Amino acid sequence: MKPYQEPSFTIGIEEEYLLVDPETRNLADDPPASILEDCRKRIGDQVTPEFLRSQIEVGTQVCTSISEAAEQLRSLRCCIREVAESHGLAMIAASTHPIADWDLQKHTEKERYNTLAQSMQTVVRRMLICGMHVHVGIENDDLRIDLMNQVSYFLPHLLAISTSAPFWHGIETGLKSYRMAVWNELPRTGLPPQFDSYGEYRRLVDTLVGTGVIEDASKLWWDIRPSGKFPTLEMRMTDICTRTEDSICVAALYRCLLRMLWRLRRSNQRWRQYDRFMISENRWRASRYGIDEGLIDFGKAEIVPFAELLEELIELVREDAEFFDCVSEVEHAREILRRGTSAHKQIEVWQQARSSGKTDAEALRDVVDMLIEETGHGQ
Repeated sequence: MKPYQEPSFTIGIEEEYLLVDPETRNLADDPPASILEDCRKRIGDQVTPEFLRSQIEVGTQVCTSISEAAEQLRSLRCCIREVAESHGLAMIAASTHPIADWDLQKHTEKERYNTLAQSMQTVVRRMLICGMHVHVGIENDDLRIDLMNQVSYFLPHLLAISTSAPFWHGIETGLKSYRMAVWNELPRTGLPPQFDSYGEYRRLVDTLVGTGVIEDASKLWWDIRPSGKFPTLEMRMTDICTRTEDSICVAALYRCLLRMLWRLRRSNQRWRQYDRFMISENRWRASRYGIDEGLIDFGKAEIVPFAELLEELIELVREDAEFFDCVSEVEHAREILRRGTSAHKQIEVWQQARSSGKTDAEALRDVVDMLIEETGHGQ
């Protein structure tokens, strides 16, 4: 295999939040524009509007360490929370809102979003979901594609420890990440095709752009993709974690996995590439069960408990976690497994409230209150 210079493995994290009315616990479907203006006074272009007006997005700067990314992410969350509170609102980090009605939401008046609304119609109006994207610097184009092909195997594992979307429109869906079911309605989502080279990837992009199907590569909404703006490999499969330390764990694991795969290539080895259909089955299992029912180990041809898979994963990237000085952040995944993800906590709060005699509506308001509190944890 062709040798490549070691990438920079810089890291950046993007998160999408929901703005909530603390009185009704429902979404603030028409928040004042001054929220965004006030945030920009404090953090500049690190905050941007999202498709729906009840959403707001932040992004760290390019970071060279997990600790730097963690510090920035906490600061960004703190800024959004404080500005929202100054306008009588709250923020939550969850991939779906427990009670909100997507049909009542207003999209942001912006040319890009107006075009999206016209093109996708009801499908995009249902996108009342939030996610977390992690960028890792991989400067060589062909290496970026090669690592994308290989790391896709591990994305369901990362989704499983990030789940935060068990409710939809007031209903307990039975899924730990209902966000994925909503996301799947858009075209050009899911796992990317396998490419032999960056040139093959560019030919696909150029064909879609040339035929007028998409404006640019940013309209490829795969679970992982080469960024259209930066020399990074952008992971997009995971839910947004309600607690900041869980987000950092997911980002650290993803970064370490990429370096582990680069080390294999340096030694003329590679991770076995499995058919996308098979990986998609684990993607579904992670969305449906999270960490509860295990994933398929394709080498063993059996379902393996997630606790075993996690220990294998931690051991697989131990050298890389030590290299990046993020062993504690990676091993935090064990704590997520012990206490459960945000999805588990939401369901627990809802069940406890129902058992105490509260109505479904009252129980769901308790879930929102918990999300508001947990989102601010550690800031």
